[in-house]
Amino acid sequence: MRLVVFDVDGTLVDSQHLIVAAQAVAFNEVGLPAPERRIALSVVGLSLPQAFRRLVGEDGPVAELSEAYKNAYNRLRLDPDHEEPLFPGMGDLLDRLHARPGVVLGIATGKSRRGVDRLIEHYGWEDRFVTTQSADDAPSKPDPAMLLQAMEEAGTTPDSTVMIGDTTFDITMAVNAGVAPIGVAWGYHPPGTLLRAGAVSVVENALALEGLIGGGAA
Repeated sequence: MRLVVFDVDGTLVDSQHLIVAAQAVAFNEVGLPAPERRIALSVVGLSLPQAFRRLVGEDGPVAELSEAYKNAYNRLRLDPDHEEPLFPGMGDLLDRLHARPGVVLGIATGKSRRGVDRLIEHYGWEDRFVTTQSADDAPSKPDPAMLLQAMEEAGTTPDSTVMIGDTTFDITMAVNAGVAPIGVAWGYHPPGTLLRAGAVSVVENALALEGLIGGGAA
């Protein structure tokens, strides 16, 4: 059996506009200038405390920013201007992989458990994933705990597991867990940085990703 684990933001869903907008609100509420878009997106994939520590330092208002961000995110996600669409082809890819004998799917994300459950309900994915790991379930990426827990729940081993992600946090987590990492080029970290972090390949679209999964990347 092969376990294929997906990151969410920047890999399955295009949440960049919502993330940047929620960060801007949070920084405004604590009286700090918001980071530029590139910097804001560079921390996507980390848990909120870890992300804000990178943005403001250990001595910054990490807890206040995390709480303000969560509140802003939950408000803004109801606005049609901040929709979180799937990246092209990814919904169909999940359908095909789910139907493939010998393949099971998982999620490992910096989103909260509430956010993961909401996403699954929104897209009707209740039967898609045998394991879902969130920021509430394990230490932040790149700690390998999410993947170790995912493999335990799915009954697989590192040599039969693959991690799909768009950031170096995803790739390094996979390397730390002994799992084959595949990067996607449409997310928030450049392909070159993913390869340098240890990605076995970086794909340009969902069809190429499907071919690589089917080709024994794990």
